[in-house]
Amino acid sequence: MNFTTFKSYFKYTSAQRSGIFMLLFLIIILQLLYFFVDFTAVETTNPDKQQWLSFQNQIDAAKQEKRDYVPKIYPFNPNFITDFKGYRLGMSTQEIDRLLEFRKTNKYVNSAQEFQAVTKVSDSLLNVISPYFKFPDWVNNKKNFKSFPKSTFDKKEKITVLDINQATQEDLKKIYGIGDGLSERILKEKEKLGGFVSMEQMNDVWGLSPEVVQKLNEHFKIKGQPAVKKLNINNASVKELMQFPYFRYALAKSIVTYRSMNGEIKNTADLIKIKDFPAEKINIITLYLEF
Repeated sequence: MNFTTFKSYFKYTSAQRSGIFMLLFLIIILQLLYFFVDFTAVETTNPDKQQWLSFQNQIDAAKQEKRDYVPKIYPFNPNFITDFKGYRLGMSTQEIDRLLEFRKTNKYVNSAQEFQAVTKVSDSLLNVISPYFKFPDWVNNKKNFKSFPKSTFDKKEKITVLDINQATQEDLKKIYGIGDGLSERILKEKEKLGGFVSMEQMNDVWGLSPEVVQKLNEHFKIKGQPAVKKLNINNASVKELMQFPYFRYALAKSIVTYRSMNGEIKNTADLIKIKDFPAEKINIITLYLEF
């Protein structure tokens, strides 16, 4: 290929040159636009989405707080551990069942060592929960109770039996093993119920040992059924049912559920059909109920 032939490739007409210059001009314009103009699309945020996003930090903080939450343990009497509380404390089902079976024999554990002997909990778990054990005063101060004068009951004299619903704090304190705290607790229990209907209810007063309950039965009895305000089992709401000392939330909820599914509760036979109803106390509870 000679120079003349090569030169022929660069010969353009006027229209071709104009087209080339126009193409170069367009390329330059596009390059300038590329460098100086922001083509980023403006994102439009939904107001509802934006509001939810504003709460995200609070939601994340709440989740973290829930993960870090460690339930606080308050002092408690280990004799009255429920299934739920035992689970929260880290006890296994078998350990809880051993304690419940032991309590069914009407016996009590009076120390951390006795608690471990009955439940078979590990040393590590016992070390964690035993500092929160709270036993009645008569357990922790046996020496002091032993030193109490017993002359009142040593005398061979006729025992005057009083009506437990008429007893004063001073009357109750005459019983060996009952001081200011326990006598006040008995009176508060009577006030909550509107009156005792059976001496068996002494077993429900926290802190009374079997020996003290026996002494109470020797010196007090129910001389007449008190005029208690009865609870209408068919009309009471869950909140109203929970105010009755023998009903907790779960049982109150079960009662309302039973009513909604089966209609009115007519008698004690219907009560026994309710889930987790304390059948062993039904004769006492029904004296406070109105059908």
